[in-house]
Amino acid sequence: MTQTATSDLDLRLEEYRIELTGYCYRMLGSSFEAEDAVQDTMVRAWRSFDRFEGRSSLRSWLYRIATNVCLDMLNAGNRRARPMDLTAPQTAATAVLKERSEPTWLEPVPDGRVLPGGSADPAEAAVARESVRLAFVAALQHLPPKQRAVLILREVLAWRAAECAELLETSVASVNSALQRARATLAATGVKDSDAADPMDEDQQKLLERYVRAFEGYDMKELTALLHEDAVLSMPPYDLWLQGHTEIQAWMLGSGAGCRGSRLVATAANGTPAFGQYRPSESGSGHEAWALQVIEISGGRITGLNSFLDTARWFPLFGLPTRLEADAAAAEQSGQLQ
Repeated sequence: MTQTATSDLDLRLEEYRIELTGYCYRMLGSSFEAEDAVQDTMVRAWRSFDRFEGRSSLRSWLYRIATNVCLDMLNAGNRRARPMDLTAPQTAATAVLKERSEPTWLEPVPDGRVLPGGSADPAEAAVARESVRLAFVAALQHLPPKQRAVLILREVLAWRAAECAELLETSVASVNSALQRARATLAATGVKDSDAADPMDEDQQKLLERYVRAFEGYDMKELTALLHEDAVLSMPPYDLWLQGHTEIQAWMLGSGAGCRGSRLVATAANGTPAFGQYRPSESGSGHEAWALQVIEISGGRITGLNSFLDTARWFPLFGLPTRLEADAAAAEQSGQLQ
């Protein structure tokens, strides 16, 4: 293959990176494993391109490779989960912080790694956002790997049954049966709706502005007013989770009181609003990275506060600094409230 042909192939393959990463993320529930799977897909495609005979589109061929990569990775049997999938809720008064190993947890992912850009069809973009929500991806983890692939391909990516059957080397009847079983399992998990991050939604922006003011001011009365009565707080890698604004408030004023004086920096994760949280530095100057907050909203209220505490892992992925200097923190606060 000539250098020009190699460069052309690299560009053609790269066009599919974001959508393939979104597909692998839904399959695996891990942002880092998804990127590894896509890289493996690209390498396999590059090495075997001379045997690609064009009997299917390049996109279909890449999805076939990516599916096989993901199925191989899922053979280990590990299922990504949220704390709510593993334990019953605790109370703030009796809460115990028990850490579980990293492979347990469903991971957040930056929107830019898995969602189409601004030129995408609005309806397709809406489906893409909905299908990378933490709750939806967690529900997908309850499905056997091949059912998971069928549901994503059919329901999210709108592939025809015949296309799925060809990709999975099975029959249309098997695909339709797998889809029916996957739908039933997903319905049984009771996946709740949440609103996508929408900078154009004035009501959502006002809600988020109120949340930032309440959290940074540690105004528990105002914060409680923004929470749904059944709102959930979770903190991976701990399996602790709390349900109800009364328990969340009690935690924030008790064991979680170290968050007083925090600063928030806006970002986006899993198609929903998110913030980098920085707690006051022990040195007394500036703020240190503490958590990536992924916010779930429904019906004008916050239903989920998902705080991912492994900042060494998450902040670089989201392009967030690991520290806010005193002046920068003040400027960031001022900029967010304008």
